[in-house]
Parts: sequence; C-alpha cells; structure tokens
Amino acid sequence: MTDTRLIHTVGAGAVEWLWAHRDGFRLEPDADPETGFLERFKPVGELALICAVLFREGVAGSRQAALARRLIDHAWRDTLDGGRMLVRGQRTEPLSPVPFEVYLPFRELGYSQPELERAVVLNHRLDSWRAFETSPTRRLALSAFQRRYGLTPRPPESEALRVTWLARTPEPWTVEGHIAYDITHCVFHLTDWGENPGGLPADIADYLTTWLPAWIDDWLDLERWDLLGELLVVDACLPRPTLDEPAWKAFAAAQQPDGAMPAARTMPEGDEQDVFDLVYHPTLVAAFASVLATSRVLTELARAS
Repeated sequence: MTDTRLIHTVGAGAVEWLWAHRDGFRLEPDADPETGFLERFKPVGELALICAVLFREGVAGSRQAALARRLIDHAWRDTLDGGRMLVRGQRTEPLSPVPFEVYLPFRELGYSQPELERAVVLNHRLDSWRAFETSPTRRLALSAFQRRYGLTPRPPESEALRVTWLARTPEPWTVEGHIAYDITHCVFHLTDWGENPGGLPADIADYLTTWLPAWIDDWLDLERWDLLGELLVVDACLPRPTLDEPAWKAFAAAQQPDGAMPAARTMPEGDEQDVFDLVYHPTLVAAFASVLATSRVLTELARAS
C-alpha cells in the first residue's frame, strides 16, 4: 500500500499552489456572450467541488483545510461577487446549466444566492431542460446535481446512466483519452464525488476492478498526469481500492516543488495566465486524488487493525 505521507503531501502542495494562484480563477465580465462568457465559470465550479470533498473527508492538515476555506471564500466573494456573477450568467444564457452546476457545491457549503435559486427552480420545470443536448455523461451529471439540490432528476439517474459508455462495459482496449475522461466523471457522479462508493452498480464496479489497473499503467506510461490523477480518484472510489504504489510515486514525482501538477509530461511555459489555464485542472485533480486516497488508506488501516 502506498505511503500515506506521500499521498497527503501531493494534496498539501496542490492546495498551496492553488492558493498562491487564486487570482487565476477569474471571470471575463466583458466577454461577448457569443464567444463564451460562461467559459470561465468552469474552473470556479471545479474548485468548489474539490474544496467540498476536502472538507467532507476531514483528513486534511490544519493549514491545508484553512487554505481551502480561504480559497472558497475568495471564489465566492471576489470571483463570483457573492453569487451575483452567477445571476448575470443565468441572465446572459437563461437555459444554460452552467450557473446551476457552479452554484450547487457553494450552496452545499452554506453560501446562498436567492435570485439564482428562483431561476434554478423555474428552469427545471421547463421541457427545454430535459431536451438540452449534451453528452450522456454530462446528462448523468445534471441529473445527479438535480437530486443533490433537492429537485426531481429529469431524466432519472438510472435512465441517464444506461446510455453512458461505462454502463455498457464495452471492450476495455478501445478506451482512449476522451472515453477515459467520460469513465472517470461517470464514476464521480455515481459516487457523489467519492462520498458514496456504494453508488457504483456491482457490474460496473467489477468491470473497473478488472480493467482500471491496465488503464492506470497506460496513462502512467504516457505521463498524462491529469488523466492519471482522475483514474487514481476512480481507484479510491472502488469497494477495494488498490492505491497503486508505482502510479502514486510517479504522480508525486511529477508534481513541481511549488505544488503545481502538469497536465502531461512536464510543466508548460509562457504567459502566467496561459500556464494557469493549463495547470489548474491537473492541480485540482491532484488535491482531489490525494484527499480521497488518504481517506481510503486510513479506512483500510482501520479495517486491518
């Protein structure tokens, strides 16, 4: 089993980098709606999701937890202007699910924006919400988010799951990058971001138990650190995680001294904001994988004692 200290150090370093580069989580209020005003919301929502996992698992060190709290406060207060930017985003694209997706983890952490909540309830009554065209995995995500919000999922999660790649358990050797990301996110939504490993149907858990080690080896060989990190999260969501030691050692070795995690091979160079846009996601994934794997290691040790 991988050394808990090594796993924990990855997450602690990632949170340090995220805090030091918190201003990279910025919006572009003057962006033309036709060119993607809501595009910059995605990193903020991902930050909130990962911070929520960190608080939930309760295995972070005191400094790591304090920085995560300051990060989420900064994102809500300064980046989202107390949620008012989410309202603006909803007005800009009334039927976009993005403001709802970004808002949910903040709401679960105790933040509130009543005007957006009214829009959410209204939009989810519309047939256009169910008719919204998106990938099967994202449709599953939206149904899972509706449930967590307290709304009736449209469609039900079981129906949304049936048409995903993972639910069909196809030939495992056909997996490539885009499919692999769909696999990881399907697992995230089925388990509520690792909170409920029992949310994985038995056949899917068996399929992943059999083939995930091979996929981890593949993306380790390719030095695709972003995807490898997500696969390590999937491992931590399984009933019996492997906590693959060679993969974790290589993942930790790829992390930079300041805590940044490159997406692939080595760190990019260039403009600071451009580098942030390439690095923030794998660094968030490193924090996610670290806290969930640390929690699972401690659980396994408790079982063995």
